[in-house]
Amino acid sequence: MADISCQLLVIGAGPGGYVAAIRAGQLGLDTVIVDDRKPGGTCLNIGCIPSKALIHAADEFFAMREAAAKRGIPGISASEPDLDWAEVVGWKDGIVNRLTNGVTGLLKKARVKLVPGRARFLDGKTVEVTSETSVQRIAADNIIIATGSVPVELPMLPFGGKVMSSEEALSLAAPPKRLAVVGGGYIGLELGTAFAKAGSTVTIVEATDRILPTYDADLVRPVRARLDALGVDILTGAKAKGLAGEDGDLLVELADGSERRIGADSVLVTVGRKPLTEGWGREELVLEMEGPFLKIDETCRTAMRGVYAIGDVAGEPMLAHKAMAEGEMVAEIVAGLRRSWDKRAIPAICFTDPEIVTVGLSPEQAKALGTEIKIGSFPFQANGRAMTLDRDDGFIRIVARADNHLVLGIQAVGAGISELSAAFSLALEMGACLEDVAGTIHAHPTQGEGFQEAAFKALGHAIHV
Repeated sequence: MADISCQLLVIGAGPGGYVAAIRAGQLGLDTVIVDDRKPGGTCLNIGCIPSKALIHAADEFFAMREAAAKRGIPGISASEPDLDWAEVVGWKDGIVNRLTNGVTGLLKKARVKLVPGRARFLDGKTVEVTSETSVQRIAADNIIIATGSVPVELPMLPFGGKVMSSEEALSLAAPPKRLAVVGGGYIGLELGTAFAKAGSTVTIVEATDRILPTYDADLVRPVRARLDALGVDILTGAKAKGLAGEDGDLLVELADGSERRIGADSVLVTVGRKPLTEGWGREELVLEMEGPFLKIDETCRTAMRGVYAIGDVAGEPMLAHKAMAEGEMVAEIVAGLRRSWDKRAIPAICFTDPEIVTVGLSPEQAKALGTEIKIGSFPFQANGRAMTLDRDDGFIRIVARADNHLVLGIQAVGAGISELSAAFSLALEMGACLEDVAGTIHAHPTQGEGFQEAAFKALGHAIHV
Protein backbone atom coordinates (compact mmCIF):
# COMPACT_ATOMS: atom_id res chain seq x y z
CA MET A 1 0.00 0.00 0.00
CA ALA A 2 1.14 3.57 -0.67
CA ASP A 3 2.59 5.60 2.17
CA ILE A 4 0.31 8.34 3.49
CA SER A 5 0.65 11.51 5.53
CA CYS A 6 -1.81 13.33 7.75
CA GLN A 7 -2.18 16.14 10.23
CA LEU A 8 -3.15 13.83 13.11
CA LEU A 9 -2.46 10.14 13.65
CA VAL A 10 -4.21 8.32 16.48
CA ILE A 11 -2.72 5.00 17.61
CA GLY A 12 -5.47 2.98 19.27
CA ALA A 13 -9.21 3.10 18.54
CA GLY A 14 -10.44 2.66 22.09
CA PRO A 15 -12.75 5.19 23.80
CA GLY A 16 -10.03 7.84 24.02
CA GLY A 17 -8.62 7.24 20.57
CA TYR A 18 -11.84 7.10 18.58
CA VAL A 19 -13.28 10.16 20.36
CA ALA A 20 -10.08 12.09 19.58
CA ALA A 21 -10.26 11.04 15.93
CA ILE A 22 -13.94 11.89 15.53
CA ARG A 23 -13.53 15.31 17.15
CA ALA A 24 -10.45 16.03 15.05
CA GLY A 25 -12.35 15.09 11.91
CA GLN A 26 -15.21 17.37 12.91
CA LEU A 27 -12.70 20.21 13.24
CA GLY A 28 -11.41 19.65 9.75
CA LEU A 29 -8.13 17.92 10.56
CA ASP A 30 -6.85 15.28 8.14
CA THR A 31 -6.97 12.37 10.58
CA VAL A 32 -5.92 8.72 10.51
CA ILE A 33 -6.60 6.16 13.23
CA VAL A 34 -4.87 2.77 13.53
CA ASP A 35 -5.89 -0.35 15.45
CA ASP A 36 -5.54 -4.09 14.92
CA ARG A 37 -9.06 -4.88 16.11
CA LYS A 38 -12.55 -3.42 15.76
CA PRO A 39 -12.98 0.20 16.91
CA GLY A 40 -14.00 0.55 20.54
CA GLY A 41 -10.93 -0.92 22.22
CA THR A 42 -11.14 -2.97 25.38
CA CYS A 43 -14.22 -1.10 26.59
CA LEU A 44 -16.55 -1.94 23.72
CA ASN A 45 -15.05 -5.27 22.64
CA ILE A 46 -13.93 -7.12 25.78
CA GLY A 47 -14.59 -4.88 28.78
CA CYS A 48 -17.18 -2.36 29.93
CA ILE A 49 -20.02 -3.06 27.53
CA PRO A 50 -19.95 -6.88 27.31
CA SER A 51 -19.47 -7.21 31.07
CA LYS A 52 -22.49 -4.99 31.79
CA ALA A 53 -24.56 -7.04 29.34
CA LEU A 54 -23.73 -10.27 31.18
CA ILE A 55 -24.25 -8.61 34.57
CA HIS A 56 -27.74 -7.52 33.48
CA ALA A 57 -28.56 -10.97 32.11
CA ALA A 58 -27.45 -12.59 35.36
CA ASP A 59 -29.55 -10.09 37.33
CA GLU A 60 -32.64 -10.96 35.28
CA PHE A 61 -32.10 -14.70 35.69
CA PHE A 62 -31.51 -14.35 39.43
CA ALA A 63 -34.68 -12.27 39.88
CA MET A 64 -36.69 -14.97 38.09
CA ARG A 65 -35.16 -17.67 40.29
CA GLU A 66 -36.04 -15.66 43.38
CA ALA A 67 -39.62 -15.31 42.15
CA ALA A 68 -39.79 -19.06 41.49
CA ALA A 69 -38.62 -19.69 45.04
CA LYS A 70 -41.08 -17.04 46.32
CA ARG A 71 -38.26 -15.05 47.88
CA GLY A 72 -38.96 -11.80 46.05
CA ILE A 73 -41.87 -9.39 46.34
CA PRO A 74 -44.92 -11.09 47.95
CA GLY A 75 -47.58 -11.98 45.43
CA ILE A 76 -45.21 -12.54 42.52
CA SER A 77 -44.22 -16.06 41.56
CA ALA A 78 -42.89 -17.82 38.48
CA SER A 79 -41.80 -21.23 37.31
CA GLU A 80 -38.14 -22.20 37.54
CA PRO A 81 -36.33 -20.35 34.72
CA ASP A 82 -33.87 -21.83 32.24
CA LEU A 83 -30.52 -20.29 31.39
CA ASP A 84 -28.91 -20.75 27.97
CA TRP A 85 -25.62 -18.95 28.58
CA ALA A 86 -24.38 -19.47 25.03
CA GLU A 87 -27.46 -17.62 23.78
CA VAL A 88 -26.86 -14.86 26.33
CA VAL A 89 -23.27 -14.52 25.09
CA GLY A 90 -24.61 -14.29 21.54
CA TRP A 91 -26.94 -11.48 22.63
CA LYS A 92 -23.99 -9.75 24.25
CA ASP A 93 -21.94 -10.11 21.07
CA GLY A 94 -24.78 -8.57 19.09
CA ILE A 95 -24.70 -5.47 21.28
CA VAL A 96 -20.93 -5.24 20.91
CA ASN A 97 -21.19 -5.52 17.12
CA ARG A 98 -23.86 -2.81 16.96
CA LEU A 99 -21.68 -0.43 18.94
CA THR A 100 -18.41 -1.15 17.14
CA ASN A 101 -20.16 -0.78 13.78
CA GLY A 102 -21.63 2.45 15.06
CA VAL A 103 -18.19 3.79 15.94
CA THR A 104 -16.91 2.80 12.49
CA GLY A 105 -19.78 4.74 10.97
CA LEU A 106 -19.05 7.81 13.09
CA LEU A 107 -15.39 7.74 12.06
CA LYS A 108 -16.43 7.57 8.42
CA LYS A 109 -18.91 10.42 8.92
CA ALA A 110 -16.11 12.56 10.39
CA ARG A 111 -13.93 11.71 7.35
CA VAL A 112 -11.40 9.83 9.48
CA LYS A 113 -9.35 7.18 7.68
CA LEU A 114 -9.34 3.90 9.61
CA VAL A 115 -6.23 1.79 8.94
CA PRO A 116 -6.38 -1.77 10.33
CA GLY A 117 -3.12 -3.18 11.69
CA ARG A 118 -0.53 -2.84 14.41
CA ALA A 119 1.40 0.43 14.54
CA ARG A 120 5.06 0.75 15.46
CA PHE A 121 7.04 3.98 15.68
CA LEU A 122 10.00 4.45 13.36
CA ASP A 123 10.63 7.97 14.72
CA GLY A 124 8.67 10.78 16.36
CA LYS A 125 6.72 11.55 13.19
CA THR A 126 6.46 8.21 11.39
CA VAL A 127 4.90 4.84 12.15
CA GLU A 128 4.79 1.57 10.27
CA VAL A 129 1.49 -0.27 10.26
CA THR A 130 1.55 -4.03 9.74
CA SER A 131 -1.55 -6.03 8.91
CA GLU A 132 -2.06 -9.56 7.63
CA THR A 133 -1.86 -8.38 4.03
CA SER A 134 0.29 -5.26 3.95
CA VAL A 135 2.87 -2.94 5.52
CA GLN A 136 2.25 0.80 5.30
CA ARG A 137 4.05 3.90 6.54
CA ILE A 138 2.17 6.87 7.91
CA ALA A 139 3.79 10.26 8.54
CA ALA A 140 1.95 12.72 10.80
CA ASP A 141 2.37 16.26 12.08
CA ASN A 142 0.85 15.23 15.43
CA ILE A 143 0.40 11.81 17.04
CA ILE A 144 -1.83 10.64 19.87
CA ILE A 145 -0.76 7.47 21.70
CA ALA A 146 -3.90 5.74 22.97
CA THR A 147 -2.71 2.16 23.32
CA GLY A 148 -4.73 1.42 26.47
CA SER A 149 -4.00 -1.32 28.98
CA VAL A 150 -3.92 -5.10 29.39
CA PRO A 151 -4.75 -7.47 32.28
CA VAL A 152 -1.98 -8.14 34.79
CA GLU A 153 -0.82 -11.76 34.65
CA LEU A 154 0.43 -13.49 37.79
CA PRO A 155 3.64 -15.54 37.41
CA MET A 156 2.18 -18.40 39.43
CA LEU A 157 -1.10 -18.32 37.48
CA PRO A 158 -0.29 -17.65 33.82
CA PHE A 159 -3.28 -17.30 31.52
CA GLY A 160 -4.22 -20.50 29.73
CA GLY A 161 -6.23 -23.63 30.41
CA LYS A 162 -8.56 -23.07 33.33
CA VAL A 163 -6.83 -19.77 34.26
CA MET A 164 -8.40 -16.84 32.47
CA SER A 165 -8.54 -13.06 32.37
CA SER A 166 -11.75 -11.04 32.24
CA GLU A 167 -11.58 -11.20 28.43
CA GLU A 168 -12.01 -14.99 28.35
CA ALA A 169 -14.61 -14.88 31.13
CA LEU A 170 -16.88 -12.79 28.92
CA SER A 171 -17.03 -15.49 26.25
CA LEU A 172 -17.53 -18.67 28.29
CA ALA A 173 -20.04 -21.08 26.78
CA ALA A 174 -21.54 -21.70 30.23
CA PRO A 175 -21.07 -20.43 33.78
CA PRO A 176 -18.46 -22.63 35.50
CA LYS A 177 -19.86 -24.81 38.26
CA ARG A 178 -17.02 -23.70 40.54
CA LEU A 179 -15.33 -20.35 39.96
CA ALA A 180 -12.37 -19.01 41.90
CA VAL A 181 -11.73 -15.29 41.50
CA VAL A 182 -8.22 -14.07 42.36
CA GLY A 183 -8.51 -10.38 43.14
CA GLY A 184 -11.29 -8.66 45.07
CA GLY A 185 -11.26 -5.38 43.15
CA TYR A 186 -14.11 -4.05 41.06
CA ILE A 187 -13.56 -6.31 38.03
CA GLY A 188 -13.41 -9.48 40.10
CA LEU A 189 -16.46 -8.57 42.16
CA GLU A 190 -18.54 -7.48 39.18
CA LEU A 191 -17.95 -10.72 37.29
CA GLY A 192 -17.94 -12.88 40.41
CA THR A 193 -21.35 -11.52 41.39
CA ALA A 194 -22.73 -12.10 37.90
CA PHE A 195 -21.57 -15.72 37.80
CA ALA A 196 -22.88 -16.34 41.33
CA LYS A 197 -26.31 -15.14 40.18
CA ALA A 198 -26.02 -17.33 37.11
CA GLY A 199 -25.53 -20.38 39.31
CA SER A 200 -21.77 -20.71 39.86
CA THR A 201 -20.28 -21.50 43.26
CA VAL A 202 -17.92 -18.56 43.66
CA THR A 203 -14.88 -18.07 45.90
CA ILE A 204 -13.08 -14.72 45.96
CA VAL A 205 -9.44 -14.56 47.06
CA GLU A 206 -8.16 -11.11 48.03
CA ALA A 207 -4.64 -10.44 49.32
CA THR A 208 -5.53 -7.34 51.36
CA ASP A 209 -7.64 -7.35 54.49
CA ARG A 210 -10.90 -6.54 52.67
CA ILE A 211 -12.56 -6.55 49.27
CA LEU A 212 -12.61 -3.34 47.21
CA PRO A 213 -9.64 -1.96 49.15
CA THR A 214 -9.63 1.35 47.24
CA TYR A 215 -13.14 2.20 48.49
CA ASP A 216 -13.88 3.22 52.07
CA ALA A 217 -15.37 0.61 54.38
CA ASP A 218 -18.81 2.24 54.67
CA LEU A 219 -19.36 1.96 50.92
CA VAL A 220 -18.14 -1.64 50.78
CA ARG A 221 -20.24 -2.91 53.69
CA PRO A 222 -23.56 -3.28 51.74
CA VAL A 223 -21.69 -4.97 48.88
CA ARG A 224 -20.14 -7.48 51.28
CA ALA A 225 -23.54 -8.18 52.83
CA ARG A 226 -25.02 -8.87 49.40
CA LEU A 227 -22.18 -11.22 48.46
CA ASP A 228 -22.70 -13.10 51.71
CA ALA A 229 -26.41 -13.41 50.93
CA LEU A 230 -25.54 -14.79 47.48
CA GLY A 231 -23.38 -17.47 49.10
CA VAL A 232 -20.08 -16.15 47.78
CA ASP A 233 -17.13 -17.35 49.85
CA ILE A 234 -14.72 -14.45 50.48
CA LEU A 235 -11.16 -15.04 51.66
CA THR A 236 -9.31 -11.85 52.63
CA GLY A 237 -5.67 -11.64 53.61
CA ALA A 238 -5.22 -14.65 51.33
CA LYS A 239 -2.66 -15.14 48.57
CA ALA A 240 -3.00 -17.40 45.54
CA LYS A 241 0.03 -19.69 45.20
CA GLY A 242 -0.84 -21.52 41.97
CA LEU A 243 -2.60 -24.68 40.89
CA ALA A 244 -2.02 -27.95 42.73
CA GLY A 245 -3.00 -31.60 42.50
CA GLU A 246 -4.35 -33.67 39.64
CA ASP A 247 -7.56 -31.67 39.53
CA GLY A 248 -5.71 -28.35 39.39
CA ASP A 249 -7.16 -26.94 42.60
CA LEU A 250 -6.27 -23.35 43.43
CA LEU A 251 -3.73 -23.36 46.26
CA VAL A 252 -4.21 -20.41 48.62
CA GLU A 253 -2.16 -19.25 51.61
CA LEU A 254 -4.56 -17.95 54.24
CA ALA A 255 -4.01 -15.02 56.59
CA ASP A 256 -2.90 -17.31 59.43
CA GLY A 257 -0.21 -18.92 57.25
CA SER A 258 -2.09 -22.15 56.63
CA GLU A 259 -2.89 -23.41 53.13
CA ARG A 260 -6.20 -24.27 51.56
CA ARG A 261 -7.12 -25.90 48.28
CA ILE A 262 -10.11 -24.49 46.43
CA GLY A 263 -11.77 -26.74 43.90
CA ALA A 264 -12.35 -24.73 40.75
CA ASP A 265 -13.37 -25.47 37.19
CA SER A 266 -12.19 -21.99 36.20
CA VAL A 267 -9.87 -19.48 37.84
CA LEU A 268 -10.48 -15.84 36.99
CA VAL A 269 -7.46 -13.60 37.66
CA THR A 270 -8.44 -9.96 38.14
CA VAL A 271 -5.56 -8.34 40.00
CA GLY A 272 -5.56 -5.18 37.91
CA ARG A 273 -4.54 -3.81 34.54
CA LYS A 274 -1.25 -2.32 33.36
CA PRO A 275 -0.66 0.34 30.70
CA LEU A 276 0.40 -0.99 27.30
CA THR A 277 3.73 0.78 26.90
CA GLU A 278 5.61 -1.93 24.98
CA GLY A 279 5.30 -3.41 21.51
CA TRP A 280 4.69 -0.19 19.59
CA GLY A 281 8.22 1.23 19.38
CA ARG A 282 8.47 3.36 22.50
CA GLU A 283 12.23 2.82 22.41
CA GLU A 284 12.36 4.88 19.20
CA LEU A 285 10.99 7.91 21.05
CA VAL A 286 12.29 10.17 23.80
CA LEU A 287 9.43 9.89 26.28
CA GLU A 288 9.51 10.38 30.02
CA MET A 289 7.83 7.88 32.31
CA GLU A 290 5.87 8.40 35.51
CA GLY A 291 5.90 5.02 37.18
CA PRO A 292 4.41 2.56 34.66
CA PHE A 293 2.70 5.35 32.69
CA LEU A 294 3.78 7.79 29.99
CA LYS A 295 4.36 11.16 31.62
CA ILE A 296 2.11 13.95 30.37
CA ASP A 297 1.30 17.53 31.33
CA GLU A 298 -2.15 18.99 32.02
CA THR A 299 -2.92 18.99 28.28
CA CYS A 300 -1.70 15.41 27.67
CA ARG A 301 1.53 16.50 25.97
CA THR A 302 4.47 14.11 26.35
CA ALA A 303 8.13 15.10 26.44
CA MET A 304 8.20 15.12 22.61
CA ARG A 305 6.76 17.97 20.58
CA GLY A 306 3.64 16.92 18.71
CA VAL A 307 3.27 13.62 20.58
CA TYR A 308 0.38 13.25 23.03
CA ALA A 309 -0.77 10.38 25.25
CA ILE A 310 -4.28 9.75 26.55
CA GLY A 311 -6.26 7.13 28.43
CA ASP A 312 -4.92 4.17 30.40
CA VAL A 313 -1.39 4.50 29.02
CA ALA A 314 -1.18 8.04 30.44
CA GLY A 315 -2.09 7.54 34.09
CA GLU A 316 -4.83 7.10 36.63
CA PRO A 317 -7.73 6.93 36.77
CA MET A 318 -7.82 4.18 34.15
CA LEU A 319 -11.41 4.85 33.09
CA ALA A 320 -13.00 5.02 29.65
CA HIS A 321 -14.78 8.32 30.27
CA LYS A 322 -11.54 9.94 31.42
CA ALA A 323 -9.90 8.79 28.18
CA MET A 324 -12.79 10.23 26.17
CA ALA A 325 -12.46 13.62 27.84
CA GLU A 326 -8.73 13.63 27.19
CA GLY A 327 -9.23 12.63 23.55
CA GLU A 328 -11.70 15.42 22.89
CA MET A 329 -9.41 17.96 24.55
CA VAL A 330 -6.29 16.93 22.61
CA ALA A 331 -8.12 17.00 19.28
CA GLU A 332 -9.19 20.57 19.97
CA ILE A 333 -5.67 21.57 21.03
CA VAL A 334 -4.20 20.13 17.82
CA ALA A 335 -6.83 22.10 15.90
CA GLY A 336 -5.58 25.29 17.53
CA LEU A 337 -8.14 25.77 20.27
CA ARG A 338 -7.25 26.62 23.87
CA ARG A 339 -8.20 23.78 26.19
CA SER A 340 -7.32 22.38 29.60
CA TRP A 341 -9.12 20.44 32.30
CA ASP A 342 -8.72 19.04 35.79
CA LYS A 343 -9.59 15.64 37.19
CA ARG A 344 -11.62 16.59 40.24
CA ALA A 345 -14.98 15.64 38.77
CA ILE A 346 -14.26 12.21 37.25
CA PRO A 347 -16.77 9.68 38.61
CA ALA A 348 -15.72 6.12 39.39
CA ILE A 349 -18.36 3.40 39.36
CA CYS A 350 -18.24 -0.14 40.65
CA PHE A 351 -21.03 -2.17 39.00
CA THR A 352 -21.39 -4.59 41.87
CA ASP A 353 -24.68 -5.32 43.63
CA PRO A 354 -25.36 -2.79 45.03
CA GLU A 355 -23.43 -0.37 42.84
CA ILE A 356 -20.91 2.16 44.16
CA VAL A 357 -20.32 5.68 42.85
CA THR A 358 -17.62 8.09 43.99
CA VAL A 359 -16.65 11.49 42.64
CA GLY A 360 -14.27 14.01 44.16
CA LEU A 361 -12.83 13.65 47.64
CA SER A 362 -13.76 11.09 50.26
CA PRO A 363 -14.13 12.27 53.88
CA GLU A 364 -10.61 11.04 54.65
CA GLN A 365 -9.12 12.79 51.62
CA ALA A 366 -10.95 16.01 52.43
CA LYS A 367 -9.75 15.94 56.04
CA ALA A 368 -6.18 15.46 54.81
CA LEU A 369 -6.37 18.90 53.19
CA GLY A 370 -6.42 20.41 56.67
CA THR A 371 -9.77 22.13 56.11
CA GLU A 372 -12.71 21.61 58.45
CA ILE A 373 -15.49 19.75 56.65
CA LYS A 374 -19.18 18.96 56.91
CA ILE A 375 -20.58 15.52 56.03
CA GLY A 376 -24.18 14.63 55.34
CA SER A 377 -25.46 11.10 54.73
CA PHE A 378 -28.92 9.83 53.86
CA PRO A 379 -29.86 6.10 54.06
CA PHE A 380 -32.03 4.48 51.42
CA GLN A 381 -33.93 2.82 54.26
CA ALA A 382 -35.70 6.19 54.52
CA ASN A 383 -36.25 6.58 50.77
CA GLY A 384 -39.67 5.66 49.42
CA ARG A 385 -38.48 4.84 45.89
CA ALA A 386 -35.78 2.50 47.19
CA MET A 387 -38.38 0.69 49.25
CA THR A 388 -40.69 0.27 46.25
CA LEU A 389 -37.77 -1.22 44.32
CA ASP A 390 -37.33 -3.68 47.20
CA ARG A 391 -33.71 -2.46 47.55
CA ASP A 392 -33.27 -0.11 50.48
CA ASP A 393 -29.64 -1.04 51.18
CA GLY A 394 -27.12 1.76 50.80
CA PHE A 395 -26.91 5.53 51.19
CA ILE A 396 -25.79 8.82 49.60
CA ARG A 397 -23.10 10.91 51.29
CA ILE A 398 -21.91 14.44 50.56
CA VAL A 399 -18.67 16.05 51.73
CA ALA A 400 -18.24 19.84 51.83
CA ARG A 401 -16.04 22.54 53.29
CA ALA A 402 -17.33 23.83 56.63
CA ASP A 403 -16.56 27.49 55.94
CA ASN A 404 -18.18 28.12 52.55
CA HIS A 405 -20.05 24.82 52.08
CA LEU A 406 -18.32 24.09 48.73
CA VAL A 407 -19.00 20.46 47.78
CA LEU A 408 -15.74 18.49 47.70
CA GLY A 409 -16.97 14.97 47.10
CA ILE A 410 -20.00 12.70 46.82
CA GLN A 411 -20.21 8.97 47.46
CA ALA A 412 -23.11 6.56 47.18
CA VAL A 413 -23.89 2.87 47.31
CA GLY A 414 -27.20 1.42 46.20
CA ALA A 415 -29.05 -0.56 43.55
CA GLY A 416 -28.87 1.26 40.22
CA ILE A 417 -27.05 4.18 41.79
CA SER A 418 -24.70 4.49 38.81
CA GLU A 419 -27.39 6.52 37.03
CA LEU A 420 -26.94 9.33 39.58
CA SER A 421 -23.23 9.69 38.74
CA ALA A 422 -23.95 12.45 36.21
CA ALA A 423 -25.80 14.53 38.81
CA PHE A 424 -22.98 14.07 41.31
CA SER A 425 -20.31 15.00 38.78
CA LEU A 426 -22.25 18.03 37.56
CA ALA A 427 -22.53 19.37 41.10
CA LEU A 428 -18.78 19.12 41.55
CA GLU A 429 -17.96 20.46 38.07
CA MET A 430 -20.20 23.49 38.53
CA GLY A 431 -18.74 24.31 41.94
CA ALA A 432 -21.98 23.71 43.81
CA CYS A 433 -22.37 24.47 47.50
CA LEU A 434 -24.57 22.54 49.91
CA GLU A 435 -27.23 25.21 49.53
CA ASP A 436 -27.27 24.68 45.75
CA VAL A 437 -27.95 20.96 46.11
CA ALA A 438 -30.47 21.49 48.91
CA GLY A 439 -32.24 24.23 46.94
CA THR A 440 -32.60 22.15 43.78
CA ILE A 441 -36.05 20.57 43.61
CA HIS A 442 -35.60 16.81 43.27
CA ALA A 443 -38.48 14.79 41.82
CA HIS A 444 -40.45 12.54 44.18
CA PRO A 445 -40.38 9.59 44.46
CA THR A 446 -36.82 8.99 43.24
CA GLN A 447 -33.58 7.72 44.67
CA GLY A 448 -32.11 11.09 43.70
CA GLU A 449 -34.00 12.67 46.59
CA GLY A 450 -31.33 11.13 48.78
CA PHE A 451 -28.82 13.58 47.29
CA GLN A 452 -30.88 16.56 48.41
CA GLU A 453 -31.54 14.97 51.79
CA ALA A 454 -27.80 14.40 52.31
CA ALA A 455 -27.24 18.13 51.68
CA PHE A 456 -29.99 18.95 54.18
CA LYS A 457 -28.29 16.70 56.71
CA ALA A 458 -24.91 18.41 56.20
CA LEU A 459 -26.59 21.81 56.69
CA GLY A 460 -28.08 20.61 59.96
CA HIS A 461 -31.74 20.40 59.06
CA ALA A 462 -32.49 16.93 57.78
CA ILE A 463 -36.15 16.47 56.79
CA HIS A 464 -36.79 12.76 56.38
CA VAL A 465 -34.31 11.16 58.74
